Amino acid sequence: MEINFTHHQSAHCENGVVSNLMKHNGFDVSEPMAFGIGSGLLFCYIPFLKVNHAPALTYRAMPGLIFKRFAKRVGIKIKREKFKNPETAKIRLDENLTKNNPVGLQVGVYNLVYFPDEYRFHFNAHNLVVYGKKDDTYLISDPVMETVTTLTEKELEKIRFAKGAFAPKGHMYYPIDFPKELDIKKAIVKGIKHTCRDMLAPVPIVGIKGIRMVAKLIRKWPKKKGVKVANHYLGQIVRMQEEIGTGGGGFRYIYAAFLQEAGKLLENDNLALLSTEMTEIGDSWRDFALDASRIYKNRSAKDDAYNNIASQLDELANREEAFFKKLKKAI
Repeated sequence: MEINFTHHQSAHCENGVVSNLMKHNGFDVSEPMAFGIGSGLLFCYIPFLKVNHAPALTYRAMPGLIFKRFAKRVGIKIKREKFKNPETAKIRLDENLTKNNPVGLQVGVYNLVYFPDEYRFHFNAHNLVVYGKKDDTYLISDPVMETVTTLTEKELEKIRFAKGAFAPKGHMYYPIDFPKELDIKKAIVKGIKHTCRDMLAPVPIVGIKGIRMVAKLIRKWPKKKGVKVANHYLGQIVRMQEEIGTGGGGFRYIYAAFLQEAGKLLENDNLALLSTEMTEIGDSWRDFALDASRIYKNRSAKDDAYNNIASQLDELANREEAFFKKLKKAI
């Protein structure tokens, strides 16, 4: 059984799954639009959660929230299921495929065999679409891959029931009901307001305040933790930003594309200007990641390197605070 499903490559997995499932069902929703309406942009430092023996950071909303928020705001209904038993999970997946219904899955990437080894971390918030099955092999549309691929039943079961933080527990999801038309304009405004509220939240580990907290910690880590641990933690920040699917700098570019698209739909020129500003902020996040990587790879040529990149983060926090205050006013 193979569903007539068109694969579109995207910059990020959950956005791509949302966009691809919507396009399959006749609604032309771009990846940036799914991300923006779903209020995917975030910064959060999570010291009590360890990933690869270092505090976790995320530059995106929690797994699953983008699709949940998007669906609620545009008026579609989605069904989510988790399972204790892998066999039950397989049966439910196969039932959907038999009904010609492609399904989104949350999976772990450590055992994802078609990923290059350097991208196979213990990270359980990756998303992909299953659109068919031939014998004991599933047909996979992974939005971050250029073309479609396959996984055997055993390979798919292993990633659906990966252990650790954010264990997916066989999590599958798919839309079940649609309105005649999506109320995109109202959804855009709701999505932007939510993102502004998150990034300007008066919470020490979230949004702008979270960025400033990490900047303070970077200054302290070398003396408090030692250079080896400090560099490991820096590596974690860069990995979460640029390699794992939390996408710090990359998400700023996606959000800029969303604002450009939203500006045209809402006929709001301010959003187009803010789109350009967000692109420039994304560039600065990439500069920060490059300088941080030079430190933990012992290639930094700058004196007082930890304070230098901490200052870069402080400046990014200032720029993002000003940006989200302007964005809040713009809509």
